[in-house]
Amino acid sequence: MTMIDALKQRRAVRSYEPREIEEEHIAQLLEAATWAPNDRMREPWHFYVIRGDSKLRYEQMAADYLQERFPTKPNLIKESLRVLESTTLMIVVTADIIPGDEASSEDNEYAAACAIHSMWLAAQELDLGLVWRTRGVGLVRDQRLHAFIGSPDNRKIIGTVFVGYPAEATPPTARTPFAQKTTWL
Repeated sequence: MTMIDALKQRRAVRSYEPREIEEEHIAQLLEAATWAPNDRMREPWHFYVIRGDSKLRYEQMAADYLQERFPTKPNLIKESLRVLESTTLMIVVTADIIPGDEASSEDNEYAAACAIHSMWLAAQELDLGLVWRTRGVGLVRDQRLHAFIGSPDNRKIIGTVFVGYPAEATPPTARTPFAQKTTWL
């Protein structure tokens, strides 16, 4: 498969089989992430692997957060928790913040986003599905997640990645042709 084909076949998978992911596969995802481009080779990412009992605690934290945020929308809460309950592995990705250097800190966020994308492509090769969450069950903007993972103040959470063996095929989504999003100068 060419890289272009791999990019076109990448999907956000939200429904997983109840199978544990092998440690070797987790290591391969994390290694792929560390090969992402990053400014000045700062390698500004850190990964928090959540599974087992930690995942159960995360589920409760997410349910509490969603109940507080959407008390009148039980269907939204149920649907939001579905992906969390079906996955066996989550990885929280952070980027280093450099005090007094906003530009470098922002570059670090971009590098961590690239690390997530590298994991996403590697997941395909391992027959794994992946979805990157920030809002809702991703808890990226909730201080409880920072406390839960023990993230120091000099790290910003970029996303929570849900990983698993896909329970079903995910159909492709339409994309706007690049010509409609490109200006040639």
